[in-house]
Amino acid sequence: MTGEAGYQSGFISIIGAPNVGKSTLMNRLVGQKISIVSDRAQTTRNRVMGVCSRSGYQIVFLDTPGVTTPKNRLGEYMLRVAYESLSEVDAIVFMVDAARGIGAKDEALIEKLRTAKAPVLAALNKVDFALPEDKLTARERLKKEAFLRGLYEISALNGQGLAELESRLRGYLPEGPQYFPDDMVTDQPERVLCGEILREKALMLLREEVPHGLGVGIDKMQQREDGLMDVWATIYCERDSHKGIIIGKQGSMLKRIGTDARKDIEWLLGTRVNLQLWVKVKEDWRNSAAMLNELGYE
Repeated sequence: MTGEAGYQSGFISIIGAPNVGKSTLMNRLVGQKISIVSDRAQTTRNRVMGVCSRSGYQIVFLDTPGVTTPKNRLGEYMLRVAYESLSEVDAIVFMVDAARGIGAKDEALIEKLRTAKAPVLAALNKVDFALPEDKLTARERLKKEAFLRGLYEISALNGQGLAELESRLRGYLPEGPQYFPDDMVTDQPERVLCGEILREKALMLLREEVPHGLGVGIDKMQQREDGLMDVWATIYCERDSHKGIIIGKQGSMLKRIGTDARKDIEWLLGTRVNLQLWVKVKEDWRNSAAMLNELGYE
């Protein structure tokens, strides 16, 4: 697509340690939930693109997996995705949790970002929850980094400070075409979004050791003549004991996951959904190249 004269467009990468609020920030800026959110680290496993279209400009955000030390092939893939997002973008938003402070993972990222070609802005998130002394400590640490072009105190959850951050980011956009239609908010196919919704609901409901070892595959989607969409999906886990937890007593947990997911999937697809769920054990699937490929981590 082409934009009018003076139209601005570009790509912005959002990067940070796990669970600092990257997906919440992108969802808020785009104005629609396209990247799943939970309080678990490593919720985002792939690069998710969010399109923010405004009058006169379009920002394409890249939400990335949290940067941490890989423990398996999936972790290695996620780290590669996060670092690859730093190249060929117009600016980078480096997110830090104000309440948690600057930790070892943040320090490792700072080291990496010092050599980034694109300008880097720091976003100190969760300032609405952080103690004043914690905010001050984090702010003073970030101010020592000369490569940072700006420091913004924000709350991705309630929108505090986001207008100022977006305005600054617009300043880094070059003149260019409108890459995506106004009503397009992501490049993720419906099948992927449905799988991510399912994984989000499982993350929310399961409070055991299961979530890190959860994978979701959408096996088939087929629409009936009356408009009803049949969706067949499989939840993968790594142990038989995990399978029992996911299914629950007399199937109660799996039913709750399915009920919660179906509501969001119906909203996404704009039609009634018949969701069929299975649970399968795939030992150490996060180290299986074939399984990673099958679940879209390529």
